[in-house]
Amino acid sequence: MRACSLGGGFGVGLTVADRTPPPPGFGPPANSPPALAEVLPVYARTAEEKVAELQRVQQLESGLAAYKLELIASFAADRPAQLDRRPGQPGAAAGDDSTPDGVSEFFADELALTLNCARASATTLTEHALTLTGSLRATLEELAQSRLDWPRARTMAEELGEKVGGTHPQVIAAVEAAVLPEAPSLSVRRLKDRLRQELAARDAAASDRAREDAQRAVTVRRRPVGGGVSELIAGMPDELAAACQATIDELAWRAKKAGDDRPIGMLRVGVLADLIQRPWLVPEPVAAHVEVQVPLRALTPGGFLAQGSPLPPAYTRPGSVAGPTGAVAGVPITAAHVRNLLAQFDAIGLQAPPGGSISFSFADDRGALRAVATLRELRQAASRGCPVHRDGACDCAVIDRPEATDAYAPTAAQGRFLTTRDRTCRHPGCSNRAGWADADHVIPYAQGGETDCANLCCLCRRHHRLKTFAPGWTYAMTADGILTVTTPAGVTRTSRPPGLHLTGPRVLTRPPDQPPAAPDPADDPPPF
Repeated sequence: MRACSLGGGFGVGLTVADRTPPPPGFGPPANSPPALAEVLPVYARTAEEKVAELQRVQQLESGLAAYKLELIASFAADRPAQLDRRPGQPGAAAGDDSTPDGVSEFFADELALTLNCARASATTLTEHALTLTGSLRATLEELAQSRLDWPRARTMAEELGEKVGGTHPQVIAAVEAAVLPEAPSLSVRRLKDRLRQELAARDAAASDRAREDAQRAVTVRRRPVGGGVSELIAGMPDELAAACQATIDELAWRAKKAGDDRPIGMLRVGVLADLIQRPWLVPEPVAAHVEVQVPLRALTPGGFLAQGSPLPPAYTRPGSVAGPTGAVAGVPITAAHVRNLLAQFDAIGLQAPPGGSISFSFADDRGALRAVATLRELRQAASRGCPVHRDGACDCAVIDRPEATDAYAPTAAQGRFLTTRDRTCRHPGCSNRAGWADADHVIPYAQGGETDCANLCCLCRRHHRLKTFAPGWTYAMTADGILTVTTPAGVTRTSRPPGLHLTGPRVLTRPPDQPPAAPDPADDPPPF
């Protein structure tokens, strides 16, 4: 039996008996916390030093989280299922699907008392520990080395753990290898989306199983939150939940624009209550929008359009119609391509919802958005053809990214392109809808920044104000929309369009070929 001691500046010593030595790279963090005398007084430190200390604390927390998972997994191995009563024996369990395979049904109870937490929390933590110490060792190592934090490691475990049971271990390993390098730069929500995309691309059946299992478990419940307020929580498929949210938001903003001065959150609650309890008061339905996502490979010889395969089925926004991933980045969208696309589109009979619309978005092999067009614009491009080569086929693009404008305000086409590319506010970690955001010049218009999609991004009003008025913040963006934000203390974070796959380091500390500049109060002054 080996004793591991973790002590230091916390003022306590923690001694744990571990029967199985951890593999290299695991165990208690090598850089134990400093003594309190080394970090105090906090008030005497500069902002940069405080930021450095906060990041060091977070790194220590990541190492401790990995150590805790190793301990839990090893502890679970000490309580095997063989210790339980077997089926048919007196006192045997009727069945408990929440117990991890091979672990005693009572282990979660023991862990819950050990950690002073609920049994459900202990069960979930055990599942995460077994997944990360088993099939996701690379993720655990990143956590142990403080290159990945616990919320993101937990997300990896949740998305690639028990819910994808039946998936071949090599598929899980391939998904982990594809997503793990970029995981630290993704928000938790976008990391979930990325993992699901990769899993669906490699094992569609696993995604279907996980979705079916989750949908069978949905329900509606009420959770008190205090102050005489409760949350009504309804589980439902992603596309249905998003559609319901879009409808509630639209109706709430209609009420706001009509003069109701209550907070928008209260208006949303009122709309939901009316939809459920007094549906006869609901105004005319919200117009739906269908977006068809077309990978450029579909337009090339051998693509699914050229082979005569139909477009996948569509559903109403905020869902999308997605074709197979992968494309050739340099493919122009020619008149012939558009005519072929329209022929396939008409063949499946997809129509715009009543009062709604249809649009098409074209993405290259990395998922970078190349063009957005309405159905009407596609038909016009198909009939008009190339304005230069009138006599036959050519390789000239008839649908492309909106051109830059000399004006300060973006054009309608640019606005449509930006909301399609960005989806949400582009400030790292913000998920406010792009439809409510402002189109902001990354390099300020007053400092020579172009009104071009390569210099525009969606920022919600809060982060637009932060960029404009908060001193010391630096924003920079690459031509394909990867945004880099640097705080006054020098911390750098990036965000990228949701569909864009990371192909290499693209972090900028300032715009290319631009010296650092102080914030310009003339940059997008109110009301923006």
